[in-house]
Amino acid sequence: MTHRFQINLRGIIDLLSNHLYSRPEVFVRELLQNAVDAITARQHLSSKHSGEITLAVTSPRGKPPTLEVTDNGIGLTEDEIHQFLATIGETSKRDAEGRRTGDYLGQFGIGLLSCFVVSKEIVVVTRSVRDNSPAVEWRGQEDGTYSVRTLDLDIAPGTQVYLSCRAGKEELFRTESIKDLALHYGVLLPYPIRVTNGRASFVVNEEGAPWRRAYSGEKARTQALLRFGKQVFGTAFLDAIPLRSRAGRADGVAFVLPHPANLSARRAHRVYLRNMLLSEEADNLLPEWAFFVKAVVNADDLRPTASREGFYEDERLEAARVELGDCLRDYLIHLAEEESSRFQRFLAVHHLALKALAAQDEECYRLFIDWLPFETTQGRQTVRSLREPSKVVRYVDDVAQYHQMEKVAAAQGFTLVNAGYVYEAELLSRLPEIYPDMEVLQIDSAALAQDFDELALDEQDRIHDFLEAATDALRAFKCRPEVRKFKPADLPALFSAGADARFFRSLEQSKETADPLFQGVLGSLEAGRGNAPQTELIFNFDNPLIQRLTKMRPTSIVRRAIEVLYVQGLLLAHQPLTARELGILSQGLAGLLDPLIVPSEPARPKESEL
Repeated sequence: MTHRFQINLRGIIDLLSNHLYSRPEVFVRELLQNAVDAITARQHLSSKHSGEITLAVTSPRGKPPTLEVTDNGIGLTEDEIHQFLATIGETSKRDAEGRRTGDYLGQFGIGLLSCFVVSKEIVVVTRSVRDNSPAVEWRGQEDGTYSVRTLDLDIAPGTQVYLSCRAGKEELFRTESIKDLALHYGVLLPYPIRVTNGRASFVVNEEGAPWRRAYSGEKARTQALLRFGKQVFGTAFLDAIPLRSRAGRADGVAFVLPHPANLSARRAHRVYLRNMLLSEEADNLLPEWAFFVKAVVNADDLRPTASREGFYEDERLEAARVELGDCLRDYLIHLAEEESSRFQRFLAVHHLALKALAAQDEECYRLFIDWLPFETTQGRQTVRSLREPSKVVRYVDDVAQYHQMEKVAAAQGFTLVNAGYVYEAELLSRLPEIYPDMEVLQIDSAALAQDFDELALDEQDRIHDFLEAATDALRAFKCRPEVRKFKPADLPALFSAGADARFFRSLEQSKETADPLFQGVLGSLEAGRGNAPQTELIFNFDNPLIQRLTKMRPTSIVRRAIEVLYVQGLLLAHQPLTARELGILSQGLAGLLDPLIVPSEPARPKESEL
């Protein structure tokens, strides 16, 4: 036997209020959507029909406030009321074959139920424009019951929806609240939305979308868009970029943020569907690299999610995302080619966004790479300034290594680039693609040490005993000593470790602080990588301290000095220290001070004690 599903309307209402819709205010959006769709349907019958929507708030003495929403749309017959208002999931926005059409805002046939979130009863008075239909009243209760009756009233075709405020929702039924919500959701709608209270009346969407208006010039347009951006987001933006996409029939404006954007922050934009606000937190409409803008976009032909608070991810949305990204890309190209001063202002704030775009787009890479700034040992420099004096660019892809090496590199007389941040190493490594005569070298401390000067034979003899003492002192740390000459002379030693060695050091330090279970995991990972490679501590023969140590007999003081220099090298290399290495600092300092401490004399006995 076949049975029908039983619907618990109270459960459905709880689902709407607590899960499907993000907040109760969306009931205004749902009412506006139904009104707009009714007007659209009537215009299919009469293209010259002029639609209008009114929201009226009344506050009868001793009774809850009431909201009346009126439209002069197509209206409903009694049969349509039973079909569409009393069947959850049914919708009138379908064609003759039952497919949803693209002319309407509502898509899922459950919008009216959102009104139960703020009202225990929904009253609909409607009269269809077709076949001289009579006026009909529908009353729906939150327990799932409803009643329908024919009215002996001569009213104009259209629909009125009445909501009586539920206890605790009074704030939403204030005139100012209704006006703000109508403006919030419907500012772009093509039909006037009038909010009334007694004799007071206000059209909330009189001006419409600012990017669709005609202006006297580009400057006037930009100023108007920036005013709109400040009104919507409360921010004084740097610039405004018109957006348009044939895919999804989208248009709008992107506002350039006045501050550097956080790459990890969620990209939230305000989006409209057929001019009705869909979401203020849509994060999938623009490309990932477009984190330097905040956008307001309307789409006429994208598919909304079930809650109508975002767009469904499909091929059409992907195509729209590409076209909207092209608008941003063309804006940047125009600035770079035609308005260098504005481009420099943009670059000063959003060079990271431009690096992200250049990393993903070949044409943008060729166009923008010379302008992009990088941190170097000679200060912040663009790629153009890096490549003009030399055909060689040297970079380090790790920030900690760069800070270890920057002083040494500057003293050696060459420019070192810090490419340890996102996109930067990739961008520099591709330079030979457009400049074939350039050489791009990724270096580390080991490569840097290869250019240090070797010692003469007599100097090697002088350091023999010191080198043996250093080998013995550093053996426990799997570190090999080396003595070279390099600048600056005030740097006594340079710690050098490859990527594998740095990994093992990090692993060892993590094991000391991990719980027993995770220590086992780390131990297995360590065993799987084989033996840890040796690191290197390169002593600077030109450093005065090293000169003195090489002239001393190997003693415990020399050993402690070597160990302290090792830890100092780790700190300069931004390496994590193990507990044993941390202990060297205090032990070494105490050991160096021991010979300087004079034992105190025993106290002399008092005369009375003699």
